[in-house]
Amino acid sequence: MSPPRKVAVIDIGKTNAKVVVLDCALSKEIAEFRTANRVISGPPYPHFHVDGLWDFILTSLVALGREPGFDAISITTHGACAVLLDEDGALALPVLDYEHLYPEEIRRDYAAIRPPFAETFSPALAGGLNLGAQLHYQKTAFPAAFSRVKTILTYPQYWAFRLTGVAANEVTSLGCHTDLWCPRDDHYSTLVDTLGLRDSLAPLRSAFDVLGFVTPYIAGRIGVPGEVPVECGIHDSNASLLRHLIGREGPFAVVSSGTWVVNFAVGGDLDHLDPTRDTLANVDAYGRATPSSRFMGGREFELLTAALGPLDQQAAMSAMPAAIARQIMLLPNLAEGSGPFPGRRAFWLNAENASIAERWAAACLYLALMTDTCLCLIGAGGPTLVEGPFAQNRVALAALAALLGRDVIALAGDTGTSQGAALLAGASPASADGGARVAPLAAIGLHAYADSWRSISARRDKKRA
Repeated sequence: MSPPRKVAVIDIGKTNAKVVVLDCALSKEIAEFRTANRVISGPPYPHFHVDGLWDFILTSLVALGREPGFDAISITTHGACAVLLDEDGALALPVLDYEHLYPEEIRRDYAAIRPPFAETFSPALAGGLNLGAQLHYQKTAFPAAFSRVKTILTYPQYWAFRLTGVAANEVTSLGCHTDLWCPRDDHYSTLVDTLGLRDSLAPLRSAFDVLGFVTPYIAGRIGVPGEVPVECGIHDSNASLLRHLIGREGPFAVVSSGTWVVNFAVGGDLDHLDPTRDTLANVDAYGRATPSSRFMGGREFELLTAALGPLDQQAAMSAMPAAIARQIMLLPNLAEGSGPFPGRRAFWLNAENASIAERWAAACLYLALMTDTCLCLIGAGGPTLVEGPFAQNRVALAALAALLGRDVIALAGDTGTSQGAALLAGASPASADGGARVAPLAAIGLHAYADSWRSISARRDKKRA
């Protein structure tokens, strides 16, 4: 089978989904369709509108198959998601939204059975961010429906299954804070047998494997001639990481932004991770454990924009000296339940008479300080590569470069999820010279401001923004 020239990538994020075609020789997106990733409120619980996504995927593949065309398909999706299939391959239960919060009794029972951090390198997270918590909730709250479960798939592999009929699981999705995987030892955790899931979990395959070809029915639906191979697929943050792992030696850090700001310390150390501060080990496409941390920075930026209006970067940069001098601060967390300061509720400090520009300056400092904290917690070293929407925020990145005291490189374009997924199918790595080194913020009092922010953030103040 000859290498593909163009790859269609199905890229499903928590907020949006897209189908793009990449030119393999250039590793460049040449066509795209995009839609919102809709959550249905229920019953029986908030769940993803997978039928709507499937219609969008097929419609997009039809259009992209005509122009510009493609000869392979790869898939990447957000984590904290599993699909439960019955013996006919249909949904046994809806695909649960990981932000759903479970009854206290169920949460308490799960806490008693989840493995220790030293086994899974997976911190205890809110709602269903631990995939094991989702499965425990579904098994406990819906026993009749759960008894019909024949096959459990991680989310990228569910879409591969719908295209090929081949069921699989893959370690980048199993290794992202699920409680189900032991990253250091490369096998399932004890929770799998505690929940009685082993016989239902689909076989493990490598992210680089071709699972099969689109079925004749799908080929007819989307109008493609001949056989179109489908890659196994990969977790989105690890898709972003993959393109940096090829041809670059550690240590270095990657800050991948979207709904979440996910940080990777390549060449870092697992032994000093703090499970109480949302640090963890992700598993990369090669099966290797990588120290990681994150906070919901994209969601927080949306909340800030709703409250303050659009960010005027020039005005915010001009207001930076006043914000620092007056100690105008935004303290964690706008999006609660995760990140390096769990349990904190956001509030503004010294902001009673602050202008919008001064508040935005403080908000950009907040994003930089949250990222700096996350990188410090995972022992990141070397240059820091920033991709996604955060890479466009030159105010926050200038502050981050000053705080870190080492190179920060802003990468053009969206997160590398689609490019990373295309690499699985044989696309060439993108050129490494596309980034721009960020000039550090030159502001008197920045480090004293940062010390105060860290000290206040570490306290358990419960005031709300």
